[in-house]
Amino acid sequence: MGGAVSAGEDNDELIDNLKEAQYIRTELVEQAFRAVDRADYYLDEFKENAYKDLAWKHGNIHLSAPCIYSEVMEALDLQPGLSFLNLGSGTGYLSSMVGLILGPFGVNHGVELHSDVIEYARQKLDFFIKTSDSFDRFEFCEPSFVIGNCLEISPDCSQYDRVYCGAGVQKEHEDYMKNLLKIGGILVMPLEEKPCRSESGKPCLVQLPLLAVRSLQDLARIAIRGTIKKVIHQETANKNGNRLKNTPRFKRRRVRRRRMETIVFLDKEVFASRISNPSDDATGEDWEEEQQADEDRAAPEVKPDPPVNFLREKVLSLPLPDPLKYYLLYYREK
Repeated sequence: MGGAVSAGEDNDELIDNLKEAQYIRTELVEQAFRAVDRADYYLDEFKENAYKDLAWKHGNIHLSAPCIYSEVMEALDLQPGLSFLNLGSGTGYLSSMVGLILGPFGVNHGVELHSDVIEYARQKLDFFIKTSDSFDRFEFCEPSFVIGNCLEISPDCSQYDRVYCGAGVQKEHEDYMKNLLKIGGILVMPLEEKPCRSESGKPCLVQLPLLAVRSLQDLARIAIRGTIKKVIHQETANKNGNRLKNTPRFKRRRVRRRRMETIVFLDKEVFASRISNPSDDATGEDWEEEQQADEDRAAPEVKPDPPVNFLREKVLSLPLPDPLKYYLLYYREK
C-alpha cells in the first residue's frame, strides 16, 4: 500500500509532502518523522526507494508506506509519559519515532514474530542512538523488543495506554486486542485479515518486558540534560532578542533610470539616436525594488552552516570528569 503522496528527494521533502496531503497534522508527529530518517531503516542496496510513499519488504523485513505510519501516529494521539505496545514491531522505525514523543518516563515495547527482524531492529536502534543528529534534541524512550506471536501474549501482562498492531487481525481476536488496553486507551489495527502465526506453529506465551523503575543515576542524567537544554534555550532566546534590537535598518539606494538607446526607421534609412524619456530626470524610486531584486538574484548562494549540537558542546565544557560527561551524552560518537 502507499503511493498517496509524491516521492521526496530526502526525508524532509517526504515529510513536507505528507504534511501537504494532510497525513501529518500535528507538530509532535512532524517532529518525530523529521528526527528519524526513513532511509536508515533500509538495506543499503534499496535506499534509493526510501523516500517514496511505498511499502518495502525484503525477506522478513518489512516497512509500511509513510502515509500509513503517519496516519497511525496521528490516530494514536501520543503524549509524553504514556505506555505503548507495538505488535509486529518490525524494523523498529515506528517504535523509534514513538519513543521520541513518549519521552524518558514512557513505556515502549514491541513484539516481533521473526528473530532475524528483532536483531535487525536492535542494530538500527543502536545506530540511531549513537549517530543520529536528532537524538540530543529529545529525551528518548528507548524501545524494548521481544520475539513472539502477538496473539499469544501472557494474560498476566501489563496493560498499555496505546496499542498498535500492524499485522492483519481477524474479527474474532478484536476483544483479545482490546484486553491489552488500559481504560480509555487507544487501539489501532487492521481487521478481517489472516492473523499471524508463530514459525513453529506451537503456542508459546509471550512474556513482555517488565515495567522497570529507572535508577537514580538515570533519573539524574535526565534531569541534568533537561536543565542544560533550558539554559541553552534561554541563551539562544536572549541572543536572538539582542540581535533583533541591534540590527541596522537597510538603507535603500536610489537608482536613476538609464537613457534608452532607440533605433528609428524612416523610409529605407536607419538612424540611431537617443530619445529622451520624460522620467529620465526623476528620482526613479519605482525602480528601487526591481534593482534590489536583481541584486538578490545576482548574489552568490550561501550554504547554510552545518547544525551545531549545543547540548554536546555545553556538556563537554562542564568541569566534570570525562566518564561522567560521556555518560550524560549516552556515550554517543558525535
